[in-house]
Amino acid sequence: MAKTPSSILATQFIILSLLSSLAIILVQGEDKGFVRSLDPKLLGLKKEKLSHFRFYWHDIYSGKNPSAVGVVRAPTNSSTLFGSVSMIDDPLTQGPELSSKLWGRAQGFYASASQQEVGLLMAMNFHFIEGKYNGSTVSVLGRNQVFNKVREMPIIGGSGLFRFARGYVEARTHSFTPSTGDAIVEYNVYVLHY
Repeated sequence: MAKTPSSILATQFIILSLLSSLAIILVQGEDKGFVRSLDPKLLGLKKEKLSHFRFYWHDIYSGKNPSAVGVVRAPTNSSTLFGSVSMIDDPLTQGPELSSKLWGRAQGFYASASQQEVGLLMAMNFHFIEGKYNGSTVSVLGRNQVFNKVREMPIIGGSGLFRFARGYVEARTHSFTPSTGDAIVEYNVYVLHY
């Protein structure tokens, strides 16, 4: 039996309708009211990978163009600077020298959140400006006991190539100048992302 143009068109319409229905089912998933399950592939998410970045964070209070600025002062009777808050836009460089290659900036704030020791609440985004990660961010939110040799803080998310990111960072003080408050900290970032 020869197929007519109208029967071919009808067959194509039926196949297109079935595929559209399947796509709607995949996107909607199981309906739970305001929440639904999604297939990660529909968002372009492929295999999860672990990446390691190492860079130096320059927290500069001194000079004409500081990258850290105190926005709330601690009470004068606090030995831990409890209550102080600083806003940051710190350079992230390849090496410990400020003149080494700039990979991005740490933007956010930190606050002294402990009355017993110097323990900071760190809330910052590592905003990358180099290579394929240009424009992507990794978000860090955690406790930083600055006088410990190694501090660990969680990665709570990201954007761009770091959507759905999770992991942790390790911070190690490279140098600190008490007279100015300037610090250089080595960060090792271990991030799971798609």
